[in-house]
Amino acid sequence: MAPSQAEALMQKAAKKENSSGGWFSSQNTKFEEAGDLYQQAANAFKLEKQFKEAGDAFCKEAECREKGGEKDEAANAYWNAGKAFKKEYPDLAIRALGSTIRLLTQVGRFRQAADREKEIANIWLQDISDIGKACESFERAGEWYSQEDAQATANACFKDAADLHADLDHFPVAIELYERVANYSLTSALTKYSVKDYWLRAGLCALATQDTVTARRNLQRYGTQDTTFPSTREGKFLESLVEAIEAGDIEAFTAAVVEFDKITKLDNWKTSILLKIKNGIQDEPGLT
Repeated sequence: MAPSQAEALMQKAAKKENSSGGWFSSQNTKFEEAGDLYQQAANAFKLEKQFKEAGDAFCKEAECREKGGEKDEAANAYWNAGKAFKKEYPDLAIRALGSTIRLLTQVGRFRQAADREKEIANIWLQDISDIGKACESFERAGEWYSQEDAQATANACFKDAADLHADLDHFPVAIELYERVANYSLTSALTKYSVKDYWLRAGLCALATQDTVTARRNLQRYGTQDTTFPSTREGKFLESLVEAIEAGDIEAFTAAVVEFDKITKLDNWKTSILLKIKNGIQDEPGLT
C-alpha cells in the first residue's frame, strides 16, 4: 500500500534531516528545510484528522527548528503540536506546551509563556481533572502576567486558582489569593466594584474552617480598607453568617442564605462552600 501524502512527507523530511548536506548548504539550512517538510506533513495529517501523528510531526519540526537555532519557530511548532495532541492526548499536549514555555522563557517572552501556562491549567482542569495541577499552573501563569504588567489577566488566574484551592479545602491559600486580587482591585476605579465579591469569597473560606475569630478579624480589616464594605449586601451577609455560626443556629444561617440569594443569585461555587459551612455547624459538638 502506497504511503499517504503525509507519510511520504515524513519520509522525505527524515531523509533531509539525516542527510550530510551538500557543498553549498549549511547544517542550519538542512534543518530548516527538514522543518518545513515536517510542518507540511503535520498539516497533511491534520487534514486526514490524524491528530496524534500531526502532533508528532510538529514535534519533529520543533526539534529541527531548535537544531537550526530558530527558537521562535521551534516554540510555535511545539504550540501547534500541543493543539493537535489536545484533541485526544492531553498529557502529550501538556508536554508539548511545556517545551513551548521552556523556549519562550529562555528568550524572555514571559507574556506568551503565561498564555501557554494558562492553556496547560485548563487542560489539567477540563481534560484530566487534576485540580491540584491546575492550581499550580494558574498561579504560575498569574505570576508571569504580573511580571509583564498584565495585572487584570493575572488577577483572573489568581482568582481561578483561589476557587480551585477552596474546592480542595485549601482555605488559607484561597484566602491569601482572594485578598491579593482584592488589594490590587482597590487601586483602580474600574475594578474596585469587584472587591466585595473577592472579600465575600475570602470570608466564606474562613467560615468553612469554622474559625469565626479569623473571619471577624478579616471582616474588620476589610472594613478598614474600604469603609463602605460593612454596609454592602456582601458585608452584611458575612456578618449574619458569622453570628449564626457563633450561635450554632442553622435556621438563622439558612435564612441569611435564602435572603441573600433572593437578590444576588448564588453561583455554584458559593452554593458548594455554603453547604460545607452548614455541614460544619451541624458537625460541631455541642451545637444544635
